[in-house]
Amino acid sequence: MGGHEIEQLIRLLGRLPGFGPRSARRIALFLLRDPQARLVPLARALERAGDAVKTCSTCGNLDTVDPCHICTDPLRDPSVVCVVETVGDLWALERAGVHRGVYQVLGGTLSPLAGIGPEDLNISPLLERLEQGSVREVILALGATVEGATTMHWLMDKLAFYEGVTVSRVAQGMPVGGALDVLDDGTLAAALGARRPA
Repeated sequence: MGGHEIEQLIRLLGRLPGFGPRSARRIALFLLRDPQARLVPLARALERAGDAVKTCSTCGNLDTVDPCHICTDPLRDPSVVCVVETVGDLWALERAGVHRGVYQVLGGTLSPLAGIGPEDLNISPLLERLEQGSVREVILALGATVEGATTMHWLMDKLAFYEGVTVSRVAQGMPVGGALDVLDDGTLAAALGARRPA
C-alpha cells in the first residue's frame, strides 16, 4: 500500500472519532493526492492549533486565550452558568445561539464503571463562583443517560447548600419536528413526564 509514513498517517487518522481503518485510508488518499494544497496546510493548521489552544481556567472551554472569549464577553450574563459535560456540548449550544450566560465544562460524567468519580470532574471553578455570590442560576445541561442523571443528582446535592441560587435543568422529550412513531420509549416517557399546560 505505501511506506511507513503513509501507514502512520492512516493509523493516526484511524484514531479520530468516527474514523475506522477504511475511512482513514480514504482521507489519507484524499490528502496525499495533492499534498501541497491539502496535507501541508492541514498539518500547519494542526500544529498552530496545538501551540495556541488552551483550556480556559474559568470554565473549561478550549480557546486561544485564558480566560476564554465567552468568559470575558461583557455582553454575557455571568450570573447564569450552564453546566455541560464536554466542550462539544458547549459548542453545540453556542452554535444554536440559545444561551447568553457563561458555562462550566465538567469534562465528563460520573461513571463508576469507567473509574470516573467526583474528583475527576471540573467542578471547582463553579463552586468558587458560587462562593463569591456572583451566580443566581445554574442550568444543568447534561445528557439523558444514566451517567448524566447520576451526575445531575450529585450536582443538585452539591448546589443545594447555596442559598439564592436557582438550579434548573434542560427539558427532555419531543424534538422540534419529531413524530411520535419514530421516538424511542425513553424519549416518549420523558416528553410525557415533562408536559406542561398548553
